[in-house]
Parts: sequence; C-alpha cells; structure tokens
Amino acid sequence: MPHQDLFEAAKSAMNNSHSPYSSFPVGAAIRATSGKIYAGCNIENASYPEGWCAETSAISHMIVGGDKEISEILVLSQKMEKITPCGGCRQRISEFAKANTSVHLCDADGVVETVTIGNLLPAGFELDGTK
Repeated sequence: MPHQDLFEAAKSAMNNSHSPYSSFPVGAAIRATSGKIYAGCNIENASYPEGWCAETSAISHMIVGGDKEISEILVLSQKMEKITPCGGCRQRISEFAKANTSVHLCDADGVVETVTIGNLLPAGFELDGTK
C-alpha cells in the first residue's frame, strides 16, 4: 500500500495519544524532504486550548530532528474517517510546506483521499508572500 510507512508511524503515534478529555486519539506522520519520518499524537491537558494536536507534535519532532520542510503528511483518527487538520494545524503545516504538499486522509485501513495543503488553506498567512 502506498504511504504504508507513514500510516504505520501515525497509527503507532495515535496509540500513544494522551486524550483523556476528548477520548479522540489522533496520530500524524510527516515525511520530511530528507526522507525521514516524524510522528506525533495529540496531547491534551485540563486547560483545553493548551493541548497539542497530532500535527503540531509531529512538526515539533521534525524541527528537533533537524528537518525544516514537509514533503507529505498523513493524519489518522480512531473515531473519524478522513479527519483533516484543524485550522491552526493547517497554518502550522503551511509554514513548513509548499502549497502542493500532499496531506493524506485515512480510515482504519489506510489512505482514502489525498489533498494539498494549498487546497485546505488557500489563503493562509505568509511572512513574505513566497508560498
């Protein structure tokens, strides 16, 4: 299956989700332009707005790992097929991606749809207008 490595990384991360308040585990996996894969899960706390989304967690791991650009990203949830990144995560992804960067949306078995971050966030904030 295409993107199986990303799917497995996101699924493994999702299984480590800390989501006691929403009971809504999410996993994400990024393939950086270097080819390295970084995964993340959602991490909630009692102050709801202060939690981290899975995409944010994966981006953080990518930056700590020394990479700066997303080649593709995959998002998976136990409780919702084809979950898309929230608005804040769309902006965060666009900070480290090009408009044509693939965002893979999944069900329990794998990728069911691929869109671009440009489609998900057509008028995102840009520092210098180069995206």
